[in-house]
Amino acid sequence: MVVLARDGVEIVSWPLEVHGPVDLDVVDDLARLQLAARRMGCSIRLRDAFCELTALLAFLGLAKAIAGSTGACLQVVGEAEGAEEGCVEEVVVPDDPVA
Repeated sequence: MVVLARDGVEIVSWPLEVHGPVDLDVVDDLARLQLAARRMGCSIRLRDAFCELTALLAFLGLAKAIAGSTGACLQVVGEAEGAEEGCVEEVVVPDDPVA
């Protein structure tokens, strides 16, 4: 469901109709709708959005722009690249020869 709200009060809602797979066209439509809503002093959010859409919005960095789409269906799996530990900074010495 797409919800149009102003000052946290729901004005109207309608089902999000997606014909085919969730792709960038769907995200583009939602982004344009959010832009139009903000120009009117409103915002849109998604209610009960399906995982594919929230994952795509999160991947594109738009999950917070479309309020309510938190990407809660995402799972982080795997290991850090090259089995590196998190928060480890590499030091680069400018004159160090390439290995």
